[in-house]
This record gives sequence, structure tokens and C-alpha cells, in this order.
Amino acid sequence: MPISLPLRRLWTLDKFAYSLRVFLAFSGALALSWGQDDIALVIPLFLGIIASALSETDDSWQGRLQALLVTLGCFAIASLSVQWLYPWPWLFAAGLGAATFSLIMLGAVGQRYATIASGTLILAIYSMINIEQHGGVPEQGVWPLTLLLLSGAAWYGLISVVWCALFSRQPVKQSMARLYKALGEYLIIKSALFEPLRDVDIEARRLALARQNGKVVEALNQAKEMIFRRLEGQRGNRKLNRYLRIYFIAQDIHERASSTHYPYADLTEAFFHHDVLFRCQRLLDQQGQACKRLAKALLLNRPFDHRQSEQALTDLRASIDNLRDQRRPQWQALLYPLEALADNLSTLEGQLASAHNPNAGDSRRDDTLFDRSPASLKEVWERIRLNLTLGSPTFRHALRLSLALLAGYGLMQWIDPQQGFWILLTTLFVCRPNFAATRRFLSQRISGTVLGLVAGWASISLFPHPLAQSLIAVAAGVAFFANREKHYVIATASITLLVLCSFNQVGDGFDLILPRLLDTLLGSLIAGLAVFFVLPDWQGRQLYREAAKVLTNHRRYLEEITHQYEAGKQDDLAYRLARRNAHNADAALSTLLTNMLHEPGHYRKHDADDGLRFLVLSHTLLSHLSALGAHRQRLAEDEDDAALVPVAKRIGETLGYLAECLDRRQPVATLADRTAELLARLEETDSATAEEQAIAPYRPIQSQLRLIAEQLAPLGAAANRLVTSPDDSANAPVTG
Repeated sequence: MPISLPLRRLWTLDKFAYSLRVFLAFSGALALSWGQDDIALVIPLFLGIIASALSETDDSWQGRLQALLVTLGCFAIASLSVQWLYPWPWLFAAGLGAATFSLIMLGAVGQRYATIASGTLILAIYSMINIEQHGGVPEQGVWPLTLLLLSGAAWYGLISVVWCALFSRQPVKQSMARLYKALGEYLIIKSALFEPLRDVDIEARRLALARQNGKVVEALNQAKEMIFRRLEGQRGNRKLNRYLRIYFIAQDIHERASSTHYPYADLTEAFFHHDVLFRCQRLLDQQGQACKRLAKALLLNRPFDHRQSEQALTDLRASIDNLRDQRRPQWQALLYPLEALADNLSTLEGQLASAHNPNAGDSRRDDTLFDRSPASLKEVWERIRLNLTLGSPTFRHALRLSLALLAGYGLMQWIDPQQGFWILLTTLFVCRPNFAATRRFLSQRISGTVLGLVAGWASISLFPHPLAQSLIAVAAGVAFFANREKHYVIATASITLLVLCSFNQVGDGFDLILPRLLDTLLGSLIAGLAVFFVLPDWQGRQLYREAAKVLTNHRRYLEEITHQYEAGKQDDLAYRLARRNAHNADAALSTLLTNMLHEPGHYRKHDADDGLRFLVLSHTLLSHLSALGAHRQRLAEDEDDAALVPVAKRIGETLGYLAECLDRRQPVATLADRTAELLARLEETDSATAEEQAIAPYRPIQSQLRLIAEQLAPLGAAANRLVTSPDDSANAPVTG
């Protein structure tokens, strides 16, 4: 059937199911309004649908039903409170500030709580807009408006729960596809490191690799949460367990892909006139392309073809054999790391082959996933309590947003603008936890609003019939949800178009154009001033803390690797958690630096180059740790490599020292002597003569520990640059 493939491809799109649910909800609300011959119903129903869709959590259908009930309860309290307090401005302002602060602080508990809290705030402001549209609280009381908003929210929630029950695995499949696509991009970027060219900017390529690693980590975390929510109570589900195995394979591929076995510059210099590095580059590139094909195969349930990467691996093996046959003495020491690299990529190839059809009999000793959600109300309160400090970004954002909304409400009372509650809605959407995100959303919100107002003016002018305008509003609502994460300008234009077409059904939409523009400008101005002046979270002031977290987590990862060399290889929860936390910290540092680059130069405590240099060094260290982890195995007491374990622990202590100095903002003592001592101890463990070393087996543990030790002195120097500044005032203690 010729139409089946296009429909299947459409079904695989992330936003298709989400947009279709929204379309069904909007269409049902519109049909009810027309069926009741009361088009005014469409506005509160639409607003309830939007708030509910923005509050949607990713869960199994049982979890989503529980979240929906909680959401509806929060919505009811918010809507009723707004209507009860509306006639008394001072009480309303107090309630607005307290509710905003409390709801934002709930975000400290977890993402699910943050999503519901954000949706509740949005619905509260929608209630204000609806009251303002009616000229005050309706004479018939507070319940009719609340019931309409809740009906819209419950209608979308019902569609969401039923949809989740019918298609529970589709989001998991899509998350796996995103994960393998991100892994593919990572491998392709890493392949550029093997390109045998002189005078290339290796640091720029490593920086791009570190940033892509952040995207891989984000995809891994999203996939893990999706699987975990659906595995609760369904551990015996065969298909879910299959996705769990695919996720574990992705983790293993990531560890292999992120590992570094030798300084690539030395390999480039030695084999510049040989094709072996081109073979390495081609293999990594083909494995990256294979990951992307695997992502499509998972979505479309099609066979997975990775013959090109298999052939590239065969060609690399032949190239290494050719080098060995030439028997050049200057190459002998480099052939071992090359073969270790080939072995690593060969294992990665095997993991790729098993990912599409993982062996059902491949049972791990520990397939536990770490549950980050609170286990009790006591833990909920403990998480909130720990964030009740000026050092907490959540606390600062809660206080900042509360003051911003109060300022907007005070401005409304002063100038009494038409449709003034749009000021609060704009402030809520634009005011973000940091300056970089706020600046981006501010400009996009204004641009999108102008575009939407022009489109709305054209729509209500060219299509005066109410039904046509209602259909345009439905299409605009779907477009908003399809674009709100990646194309915020289009999303803002779409929601503005929805507002004009919907409100034109019960009044004059043309009268909303100028107030909507003015309110957007005022709300954006308030958000911008708030994030600039109220407890600003300048990222440069947090850089040393984030760097300390990176080294702390790298140390814990090394400790888990060392433990496995002592006790034996296990992919247990402790090891996987240490590995994931190390990558999470690396990704968080990359994100912080990206935000820092968008801040005014005067407010950066450090030159961005210092932070980027530290990121490159820390990611290189993480790559060597990953290689050490990839080779982990139990060492017998009489093995030569067993003597390396104390050296690994000593390196961990040095990383802990660096992290402690960073966290306390203390200068780091030179590590040259300590590094020399570690390198000397590594050499002492190899008692073979030069002739014996030439034919001795490659010792990856010794090699990786040497590469890690060589990173310590540069890391110490980079850490010193982060804790010192020519401007003493900039170094004054700050919170956050």
C-alpha cells in the first residue's frame, strides 16, 4: 500500500502524537461549543486544554492518571483562589506572591512536580484573563468558570491517559531512536580527531565533542526515565525488558565511544603517511552512520544493516597488520594502543549488531535503574528544605519570579491597561532561571507576538465567518504544541493567533491587537529587569563550583573502576550510577559555559576561554577514564597490573584535592612533583627491559593511568585560573 510508509514515518515523529492529542482535544471542545450554540464556551475550554497539555508528565497510563488527578486538584485550588481573591487587590497580590514562590519551590522535588507546578501557575493566570474578559467574577459565582477550565483540562487529560494506555511503548521507542541518533553524531564528530592533518585546531574539535556528549547524556537520561516509569510493576513485560537491554547496550556503546586510548596527535605524527588513521576515521564515521540507521530501524521496525561498518573494521585490521609486517622499530610502541583501539571498536561493533535484536537470554546480574523520585513526604520536604537558601538556583528563581509577577500586578493597578493580565502571562513565560535563557525567550516572545498579531489581523479580516476563525484557532493551537520546544517564535505566533481568533468570537479581536503587543513588551521588560537585578545567577560565579563537581564525580567514577579491578567486572547499579554522574557533571559544565557565553562580558567573573579550556581537559580525562572502564576486569594478586591499583587510588586522591581546592576557591599547589611521582611509580611496575617491552603484551591499565596522570598538572593549572581573577571585587563571596 503506497500510503502506509508515509503514515508510518509520520507516526515516528516525536511531536506527531502530541499534536494529534491536542487536535482531538481542541476539536472536541469546539464541537461542544457549536453543539451547545454557545461559542463563548470555547475560550475557557481551550485555556484548560492548553494548561493540561503543558502539565502533561511522561508516565505509564496509571502514573499519568494519578498525575492528572493531582493536576486537576491543583487547578481547582488555583482557579477558585484567583476568583475568591480577585476583588481584593492586596490579598490577591499576597496570594499571587506566595503561590508563585511555593509552586516554583516544588520544582526542587523533581521534574514531575515542576511540570505540574508550572501548569498550575499558567492556569491561574488563564483564570485571571478569563475573569478580566467577563469584566469581573461572574454573577452566578466562582464555580461555573472553574468547572469550564477543569472540564477542558480533564478532557485533554482523559485523551492523554487513554492514548498512553493504547500506545505506551511508542514514546520509549522514540526516545531510543533519539539516543542512538545522538550517539551517531558523537561518533561522527569523534572520527574527525583521527583525521591525519597537521595544524588543525584539536581543542575546537574536542570542545565540539564535549558539547555533543552533553546531548548524548541528556538523551540517555530521558530514555532511562521513560523506561523506569513504564517498568514500575511491569518487570515481566517482554517488550519493555527488550528496551531496557537496548538502553544498557547504548550505555556500553557510549562508554566505548567516549574512551581515548592514546594522544591522537602522536599517532598522527607517527603514521602521517600511512592509511591507518584514515581507516580509524572511516570506521568511527561508519559506526556513527550505523547508529543513525539503527535509530530509524527501531522506529520503523525494519532490519538493521551495518555491513559498511563491518567492512571498515576489517579494513582497519588489515591496515594494522600491514604496519606490523613492516617491522619498523619506531612503530612498535604505537602498534599496541592501535590494536587496543581496534579491539575497542570491534567490541563497539558487536554491541551495535546486538542492539536491534538484543539476546533475550542475556541476563545481567543487576538491571536496577536508580529512582530519583522522592520515596516519602519526608523526603519531599527535605529536598525543599535543602533548597531554602540563597545558594539554591531554584530558591533564587522562585523569589525572582514572585517579585516579577508582583511588579507586573502592581503595574496593572497603576496604569489599568486593557487586558492587563497578559503582562503576567508574558512575564511567567519569559522569566527563566538564568540570563541567557531569559534573553533568548524575551526576543523570541516579542518577535513571535508581532508575527502572530499580523497573522491574526489578516485571518480575522480575510475569514470573518466564526467557523473559519474557530478552525484557524484549532490549527494554531496544534502548531503551538508542535513547535514550542524547538521553534519558540513560531509557537508564540501560533498561540497569539489562537487568542485573536478565539476572543474574536465573543468580542472584537481587532481591539486586542495593540493591548496584546503592549502587554507583551511590558511583561518582557519586567522579566528582563528581574533576571538582571534580582539575585542574578551569573554563570561565571558558579563556574568554580561546577568544575569542582566535575572532578568530584570523576574521582568517584575512578574509584568504582578501581573497585571492579579488585572485585571483578560487574555492570551493577553503583558502577553505572558513578559513570552516569560523571557524564552528567561534564554535560552540566558544558551547558553552564554555553549560557555564560551569552551573558554581558562585564558580569563574567572569568574569561570564557578559561572555562572552555577546563572543559576540554576534564572531558579528555573522562575519555581516559572511560577507556580504563572499558578494559576493567578482576586482577589476580600475582598479576603485574595489580600493583597499579594503589597508583589509581593515589590519582583519585589528587582529583579529590583539586575538587576541594576549587570548591573552597583556594589556589592549587603545583602538581608537577606529584605527577612526576605517579609517573615514576607507574614505570616502576614495569620491570621488563627495553627489548622485553618491545614484545610484551600491551598493558591498557598502565597506559590509561599514565594518560590520566599526565592530565593532572594541566587540570591544576586550569583550576587555578578559575579561582583567581585580576578583579578582587569579582572574587568576593557570592551565593549562587
